[in-house]
Amino acid sequence: LLIWLVIPALFFTLYLGFVNFRYFFHGIAVALGKYDSKRDDGQISSFQAMMASLSGTVGLGNIAGVAIAVSTGGAGAVFWMIVMGILSMSTKFAEVTLGVKYRIHPSQSNPERISGGPMYYLRDGLKKKGLGTVGKGISILFAVCCILGVIGGGNMFQANQSFQQIYYITGGDAGFFAGRDWVFGLALAILTAIVIIGGIKSIASAAAKIVPAMG
Repeated sequence: LLIWLVIPALFFTLYLGFVNFRYFFHGIAVALGKYDSKRDDGQISSFQAMMASLSGTVGLGNIAGVAIAVSTGGAGAVFWMIVMGILSMSTKFAEVTLGVKYRIHPSQSNPERISGGPMYYLRDGLKKKGLGTVGKGISILFAVCCILGVIGGGNMFQANQSFQQIYYITGGDAGFFAGRDWVFGLALAILTAIVIIGGIKSIASAAAKIVPAMG
């Protein structure tokens, strides 16, 4: 897995002329909404998009993953994570560019609604290369892996880690949540449902308020 992550990161860094360094500050300006316009094609602002992306990363990878890496590989693991993060910015640039290029408007009655992501550019991009069947198969595989990853990593892992913190803070075995873990799970499920039902606008809006507050 590590090799598969390093190879494209190095390839895109060289192929795109070190775009991760050349456009670093420009990327920050874009994310903060400097170039946003009411005529832009999208449902949320650039800042909201960044916050929504961060909200799905902070916790699972940036906190728990770093702690595991440091405890397993020592302080040197931090250096290599920084190097990998800088190189992977080029991979992310390529992914986002393809996502924007191949996004679609699925509903004619609601032209503001947009669908996009790897499932679309894998399918449509490879179709243009004469590999439509392969692209469709890979896009389906990607979607299935995302569902499995969300269930195992995004939901179970984060919910468990959140509960453990609340459990110890409220007194552990002598606290309210001793034997009542289902109460926390139910409350978390209700709050998550409220956000998800609201769609990407609700998710982005909530993330734009929560993530900066956490910082």
